Amino acid sequence: MTAFQPMITGTRYVVSAGHYLATEAAMEILEAGGNAIDAGVTANLVLGVVQSEMVNIAGVAPIMVYIAETNKVLTLTGVGPWPKSASLDRFVQEFGEVPIGILRTVVPAAPDANIQALRRWGTMTFGDVAKAAIRYARDGFPMHVMMHSYIKDHVNTYRMWPDNREIYLPNDEPPIIGKPFIQTDLANSLQYMVDQEAAASGDREDGLNAARDAFYKGDLAATIVKYHKENEGLMTAEDLADFSCNIEAPKKVIYKNGGKPIDIYACGVWCQGPVMLQMIKLLEGYDLKSMGHNSPDYIHTLAEAFKLSFADREAYYGDPEYVDVPIDKLLSEKYAELRRKMIDPAHAWPELPPAGHFPGITPSPNVHTIGDGSPPAPTDTSYVGIIDKDGNAFSSNPSDVTFESPVIPGTGFAPSARGSQSWAVRGHASALGPGKRPRLTPNPALAIRPGKMVMPFGTPGGDNQTQANVQVLFNMELFGMNPQEAIEAPRFMTHSQPDSFSPHTAYPGKLTAESRIEEVTTDELSNRGHQVDRIADQTWKTAGVCVVRKNLETGVIEGGSDPRRPSRAMGW
Repeated sequence: MTAFQPMITGTRYVVSAGHYLATEAAMEILEAGGNAIDAGVTANLVLGVVQSEMVNIAGVAPIMVYIAETNKVLTLTGVGPWPKSASLDRFVQEFGEVPIGILRTVVPAAPDANIQALRRWGTMTFGDVAKAAIRYARDGFPMHVMMHSYIKDHVNTYRMWPDNREIYLPNDEPPIIGKPFIQTDLANSLQYMVDQEAAASGDREDGLNAARDAFYKGDLAATIVKYHKENEGLMTAEDLADFSCNIEAPKKVIYKNGGKPIDIYACGVWCQGPVMLQMIKLLEGYDLKSMGHNSPDYIHTLAEAFKLSFADREAYYGDPEYVDVPIDKLLSEKYAELRRKMIDPAHAWPELPPAGHFPGITPSPNVHTIGDGSPPAPTDTSYVGIIDKDGNAFSSNPSDVTFESPVIPGTGFAPSARGSQSWAVRGHASALGPGKRPRLTPNPALAIRPGKMVMPFGTPGGDNQTQANVQVLFNMELFGMNPQEAIEAPRFMTHSQPDSFSPHTAYPGKLTAESRIEEVTTDELSNRGHQVDRIADQTWKTAGVCVVRKNLETGVIEGGSDPRRPSRAMGW
């Protein structure tokens, strides 16, 4: 396959991120002597400015790092819990779902995740890594097409709250493409954190703790809590002060690709990351390469495996501190072999297949709405992948929108509305509850072939994320594409699963396919029972994958970025 834009290569470092300004800012940090974690946090913060419609400084930020010196992969959970006063009974009785607005706010995790990553594995100060984000917020950046379109699509909800309207709808209209977009309050909030760091006595760690406390215990916390109290929100000072992200070992499967095993890492079941691992493990039992890239057999097999994996997600995934998730069994060889028997090569499941059965564990009730027509496109979230000169890797999916809940006056941010990914359903593994985390869609990934290759990768796109990641990974591993070719290759998505966002709408049997997939192929898929929608080629609706891959034997680092979105790769 021929790519439309060149693959980036480097021997020192490479960055691929969801917006070109985030990539540039991360490169500046690397040029100044910072490592992958310093640069990654920089990019996360910049994305919270230049993509603030779908990445929130006060949102979520799951992070995965590979530390070359110790040869270890670790994760920072990067999602906050429901406030302690959250009541499932109230949401069930009053709303029947998690309603749009202040009540879907959970504790913001991104500030802690970014500062923890910086403190544990970085080398720089918060002031160093926040400089670019402050500049773009205070001085502005050219409004880009996707941001404009996103705001336009959600103009009615932006109008629901004064500060959302003032920031994102100047003159009550979406910002003009190409005009500077300025977020003064957001710049001031970040500057306040930097100033608190600078005023702290002691060493670098003391300063970073002061920057963190400025958000969770200082004036920003007080402003958030006051607004919630005055507007019937749930957030308290205790909720913020008591919060800290967990550091965990990742989940892993070994994909035995024709005698070339590769370790694939994902975050835990507090997000959907292990769904990707389930997909990979299930598909390992097929000779996919012989089917041919994007052939009817290939697409059918992947789509049915996706459905089976999503069925288990819906039945069992949730905050592991509150629910028993049989993840080791779900990722086992024995279970994958059992689930393969449910794939009929000639007939598609007309809806989501049944989940697996595990004695002693009750699956979630099958409650969702059924959608008509074409599925809406999940747009929020962004991604950062980096490899530095020492071989360290950073992989992160910062996220959270500004149209679902109010921007807190004077702060410039809307604290995490990720409660939208909880369920107001009794007995559901991902039902909301006090102190419980929503099941997150953002899920950064890493692949490592020991002694041969290290590769951070990921994408925005809600329920499309794991599907896009698997397709891009297989494009490289099975069909020999370089990262840029693998990213640009046409994609398809299944939509039988309930949407992770409230009201959790499913489109049973629906399969969307980009138009470069041949019509004779989609006709055959229709004959097998898939309800195929052919959609525009290279559309942001099929995610926006970024990949950085280092050949440990040659030292060459490759970077790919998705032209479906304003993402860019840079390297040296």
